[in-house]
Amino acid sequence: MSLSVSSAVSGHRQRQVQKVLYITLGLNILVFWVKLILGLTTGSLSLIADALHSFTDSASNILGLLAMRFSSPEPDADHPYGHRKFESIGALGIAAFLGMASFEILQSAVVRFFEPNQTLEINQLTLVLMVGVLVINLFVTVYEHQRGKALSSRLLLADARHTLSDVWVTLAVLLGLVGVRLGLTWLDQALAFPVGLLVFWSGWQVLRENVPYLTDSVAIPPKALRELIMSLPGVLDCHEITSRGIPGQMIFIEMHMVVEPQDIESAHRITEEVEQLLRERYGAVRATIHLEPYSYIEGSDS
Repeated sequence: MSLSVSSAVSGHRQRQVQKVLYITLGLNILVFWVKLILGLTTGSLSLIADALHSFTDSASNILGLLAMRFSSPEPDADHPYGHRKFESIGALGIAAFLGMASFEILQSAVVRFFEPNQTLEINQLTLVLMVGVLVINLFVTVYEHQRGKALSSRLLLADARHTLSDVWVTLAVLLGLVGVRLGLTWLDQALAFPVGLLVFWSGWQVLRENVPYLTDSVAIPPKALRELIMSLPGVLDCHEITSRGIPGQMIFIEMHMVVEPQDIESAHRITEEVEQLLRERYGAVRATIHLEPYSYIEGSDS
């Protein structure tokens, strides 16, 4: 694939991710206002807290759009390896939002446990509207997750997980409101604790998935790469193998290699075959291959 074609594909992917974020941002703003208005009209502290949690969904969408704005697919003089890490930085911001939301939920649960609100007026319209909000949140979660997988976007997948936490929060609040309507006022507080822990776990998952990429963790085991490269005719040895990046998006590979031909043209042809083999197996790959003489052949894996 030529550089111009690759750039066009990357630019199209970026625009598709931005389109998804704009759609989810609009829906999240709608959800926020519905919850806030219901919270203010019913006097429900849990609904108001849930509205604030939904506000973090909108904030994370805006953060994602800013991240994508700076996540240009094109390398430049200052970023020769491209800008894809901006997406993971945006995902870490979403993890921070999840952590704050978790703290907010647990804190509100403790406060409401010791100071229960007995004067809530929950009518049927409030419950119907909350069910509608729940349906919207489920749609956003499924839509973002599917598009995130299709576009191989860590940002969309992380934001989908964030919205999933809002689904659990909304469900807990809805059950709590039903409990209040039936006289089970303790149910509202009791359900808030496991929901807060679920939100925290979602944030931890986002953190665990993105930190290895930002710290240049190994993308492909060196042994697997060596076995693949040694299968090519003309390759005598391959060692000092390192890799980083995201399989399916872009992987950077460096290695030292000993080849059978001694003339430059034939040796170069083998390095091109190695690069082609890597692209066929792992997708987008940028390989740096250092050729060495016969005396550098190693008898063990590296």
